[in-house]
Amino acid sequence: MTTAVTGGAGFIGSHCVRALLARGERVFVIDDLNNYYAPEIKKENLTPFLGNPNFTFVQADIRDRAAVGEFFAAAKPARLLHLAARAGVRPSIEDPALYYDVNVTGTSVVLEAARRAGVKSAVLASSSSVYGERSDNQPFRESDELGASSSPYGASKRLMEIIAAEWRERTGIPATCLRFFTVYGPAQRPDMAIHKFVRVMEKGEALTAYGNGESRRDYTYIADTVRGILAALDNPRDFRVYNLGSGREKSVTLKDLIALIEKTLGVRARIDWQPFQPGDVSATLADISLARAELGYDPTTTLEEGLEEFVKWYRETRLDLPREIQS
Repeated sequence: MTTAVTGGAGFIGSHCVRALLARGERVFVIDDLNNYYAPEIKKENLTPFLGNPNFTFVQADIRDRAAVGEFFAAAKPARLLHLAARAGVRPSIEDPALYYDVNVTGTSVVLEAARRAGVKSAVLASSSSVYGERSDNQPFRESDELGASSSPYGASKRLMEIIAAEWRERTGIPATCLRFFTVYGPAQRPDMAIHKFVRVMEKGEALTAYGNGESRRDYTYIADTVRGILAALDNPRDFRVYNLGSGREKSVTLKDLIALIEKTLGVRARIDWQPFQPGDVSATLADISLARAELGYDPTTTLEEGLEEFVKWYRETRLDLPREIQS
């Protein structure tokens, strides 16, 4: 089985590549190694795979039609895992056009190239950001009516889902969109909260946190997310959208997250509280009953266990690195 993975040098992508190679699959990765965070980190993510004969890497931008076409023509994949995107809610507010260009136009370029290459199914990374702000504090369900997005990032992911649905309707190729909920774990992007908090607390510096500490997130461990992604790849079903969250009954407040990190590190946090940032939502929580029923998705990692694994990885791999790679 051959799988094409866009964005395979990133956090979630590199974990998926590792899992696919471990199953003996042929994996082709395309990634532009952009500077949203240090490209050295992405190169480091790919290093373990470079000697594997089942692994091929091409550096290219998913908006480059010629390069993407050549990539798929060479790979001839049976399956597509489309993870490449501009990530981050706050940066999307600063440059909406870039996010729509990469996440919407880039998705269209990838899907058309995959179709021409004869791909049999596709799985695409969406986000809990498509749900926007909710006032009822209830779990998000895939059937919920979606209102206005809270950020260009969330809107771009919703548009990506619409493109995938149209592509499925036009081509007959099964397409699945996965709405990720605050994925964390070893090799997490350095701009994300858990990575930032651990990094500054290890150094004894003050961490910057936004809001009043009561905002809530559904933190989902990377190994659980990867199992959900593989299940979606293995079970194509016309067009589907699934939530991949932690399965908790309640999401975790920012104050409680910081307290758990304090406990894991054995240090006290010094916190510089700042106002809520544009695009932030007050709470996210996934209803995963559909993914559980149709994919057998069953996340098992507690936040305490996941934080232990992240801190172990951080202390083993990041402390002696140059600052530009640490952060």
